[in-house]
Amino acid sequence: MRKYYLLLFWGLAFLQPLQAQDTEKPMLEASLAEVSSIDAIIKTLYEVISGPSGQRRNWNKFRSLFRPEARLNAVGKDLNGKAKLTTMTQEDYIRNVGPMFDEKGFFEKEIGRSQEKYGNMVHVFSAYETRFTAANGKVEARGINSIQLVQKDGRFWILNIMWNPESSDNPIPEKYTKKP
Repeated sequence: MRKYYLLLFWGLAFLQPLQAQDTEKPMLEASLAEVSSIDAIIKTLYEVISGPSGQRRNWNKFRSLFRPEARLNAVGKDLNGKAKLTTMTQEDYIRNVGPMFDEKGFFEKEIGRSQEKYGNMVHVFSAYETRFTAANGKVEARGINSIQLVQKDGRFWILNIMWNPESSDNPIPEKYTKKP
């Protein structure tokens, strides 16, 4: 059953045709407090994509976490076991996963982190757990989000996210499941 949900998630997220853009009333963007530190922007990222079925995500807040040129990248394997890379803009991601998040629910939380900062650039390996039914429900998937941040204009911005789900032949190393 778990494989079915993971295939459904990947199929909906990356294979379905792009849908019309969001036309509802705009929601608030991230506050300065939500982007002023590494911890704050990572916490806000997980919070904005997580929620129960029927709860519309605040996609304007999501957009405000990213630089305009940012990309979201899924790394993994296709149904035949071959390496796969899917690259998206923020709008591609919203169109591809938004309807599924609204309908089915999606909860992702950080379970560990490794990070390095040099000057105004930051690299974060954020290990995660994904659930579909409730924040404390059955873990459906785990993996690592590789998040590149830049500190600019008095705040942090997400420049790139690349994620790779855990698999039996690619387990999360223990060093990434520890909190900083």
